[in-house]
Amino acid sequence: MRLNVAVVGGGIGGLAAVLAIRRAGHEAVCFEQSSELGELGAGIQIGPNASRLLHRLGLSEALAAVAVEPARLQFRRWHSGAVIKELVTGPEVIAAFGAPHYTLHRADLHRVLVDAVADVRPGLQCVGADQDDDGVNLRFADGTFYRADVVIGADGLGSRLRRLVSSGVARFSGKAAWRVLVPAEAVPNLADPPTLRLWLGPGKHVVSYPVSAGRLLNLAAALLADVEDTESWTREGPADELAAALHGWDPDLHTVIAAAKTTLRLPLFDRPPLEHIGTGRMTLLGDAAHPMLPFFAQGAAQAIEDAWVLGRVLRNATRATAPDALRRYEQARHARTATVQQRSVRNGELFQLPNGLRQRVRDVALRRFTLTRFDWLYGYDADTA
Repeated sequence: MRLNVAVVGGGIGGLAAVLAIRRAGHEAVCFEQSSELGELGAGIQIGPNASRLLHRLGLSEALAAVAVEPARLQFRRWHSGAVIKELVTGPEVIAAFGAPHYTLHRADLHRVLVDAVADVRPGLQCVGADQDDDGVNLRFADGTFYRADVVIGADGLGSRLRRLVSSGVARFSGKAAWRVLVPAEAVPNLADPPTLRLWLGPGKHVVSYPVSAGRLLNLAAALLADVEDTESWTREGPADELAAALHGWDPDLHTVIAAAKTTLRLPLFDRPPLEHIGTGRMTLLGDAAHPMLPFFAQGAAQAIEDAWVLGRVLRNATRATAPDALRRYEQARHARTATVQQRSVRNGELFQLPNGLRQRVRDVALRRFTLTRFDWLYGYDADTA
């Protein structure tokens, strides 16, 4: 018997869940509260642990048209741009992990998923859910209802469905991400060959990489922020404000900022890991379940892993066994996502160490860094783990 699964949230994780659940032989419909489908933000990284799953969903050709596979990964000093450590990536990543490391514009990845799903239902804000032994009734702000056998909450950091399993609030990290996109032709020395660069400095760090098939360069800076920044989820501002915040940093960064007209600022939040992310016929995935800071570049990748594991556990599920299948999904994902959340916090600290002994010890460790350090992360296969 085919299940009728409702996915609340049309972001990257929600759309991937629809595709994975359909692949498992069930019906899946996606509800998105925004009237227009799209993604905020700029660049995003998709490591091999997630790209292999997107390929299995049949998206390899569509991704190849919009993604970039960086040829190198560089860690740099903040003021001079001196390279602390460089790793050759590209084909070496594929050889090591069987799938590529992509850098993309979030909107490009989202469009690939929207086109694959084909029938997202926009403009429907879920305001609550009521479940009984046989199913779940979703309630929407316009007064309509939808009944499903299973409900997946993929509605992001402020998830309404999460409130059914936890009353906790999101934690402000004390940092905000400033994001800039500029034409690659304006910064040719940073755009070619395609390179993922991280500048590490006291209280701040910056990352850059090409997106949109190499036509644009994405730059993101993680800076300390006041609590007041939490009042607005996104805020545009003049690029010279970012330039002032990075005064004294590598001139290459200022070349990028000078080519930008505005920046996008996003305050950064996470939540502590939850022991239980579901109840009955409902569960959560992605940021609704385990929002994480972006300092491991794994937020979207973990949501895609969630989606794949959901498809696995629901493959042979019936209406009667669906709740047990959801609990298996939750158990399978808990330790993995909690570890990535914790390491994301730790990376944010390590990347922003002040000059001194700890910073020098970190740089010595980075110089010994090899691709094998990513085995636990990129070698994880959600189809067999």
